[in-house]
Amino acid sequence: MKILVTGANGQLGMELRNIARNVAAGAHTFVFTDVNSVEGEETVRLDITDAEAVRDMAAGIGADVIVNCAAYTNVDRAEDDVQAADLLNRAAPGNLAAAARDCGAALIHVSTDYVFDGEGCVPYTEDREPKPVSVYGRTKLEGERAVTASGCRHIILRTAWLYSPYGKNFMKTMLKLTSEKDELNVVSDQVGSPTSAADLADAIFRIIDGNMLDRQGIYHYSNEGVCSWYDFALAIRDIAGNGPGGASGRCCRIMPCHSDEFPSKVKRPHYSVLDKSLFKRTFGLEVPYWLDSLKACMERVLS
Repeated sequence: MKILVTGANGQLGMELRNIARNVAAGAHTFVFTDVNSVEGEETVRLDITDAEAVRDMAAGIGADVIVNCAAYTNVDRAEDDVQAADLLNRAAPGNLAAAARDCGAALIHVSTDYVFDGEGCVPYTEDREPKPVSVYGRTKLEGERAVTASGCRHIILRTAWLYSPYGKNFMKTMLKLTSEKDELNVVSDQVGSPTSAADLADAIFRIIDGNMLDRQGIYHYSNEGVCSWYDFALAIRDIAGNGPGGASGRCCRIMPCHSDEFPSKVKRPHYSVLDKSLFKRTFGLEVPYWLDSLKACMERVLS
């Protein structure tokens, strides 16, 4: 199959690049696109907010699958930069969906837990009514709706708390801070499931490689298990050896705190655990436990 990947320089796109390097020769052809190039990686320039450019690219390569890893993900900045967030999170998925429909491709689109308000206390299933409380969440929900309304074959995967060795993310921030500071405050009243971008990329590839693209719909995918940002930070610190008795020889103390101690114009979900039952039942794929995946990712970073 010919697989067009957008946002190929982001966390998920980079993990898909890693998978592509290990695919048996001739099994699939990947075309990685982004608005900019990245050193050491082959990237075709594509502005997904340009509907004509998207259509020409998809038709030109004869895409069988489009995987949209691109998004406006700066949650705070989106509150002021509404137009840019809307272009990338709503209009661009609509462009990709129209191109997929016109050339007969299937679209795998990545969305977010931020489509919910985070006021629940049990894992969110796909049939729960979305109630976004931020510009980011609202524009991502509108992107989902643009995809479903297009008539293209599609699979929408909502994920949460994504991290990897690439780009900016919580794991990399905590690795740096716990190696430099003696004490940190991290919120303990926001609960979710950290998700390895490598695991999500693997799930996407297995869906494609297993010819399961006809199983259309919205699905939830995050790693198994639940923790707070405070718990996540402790795990990162301890695996890195920056905790009590750690191999680094230093110890960063991490203190739990409440979200209101970090004032923000964005209301973040206090509970964003996603129920993966439908995903596992539909695709027959296992979902790794968050702590196991964190250890595997950090081994790559620290080795």
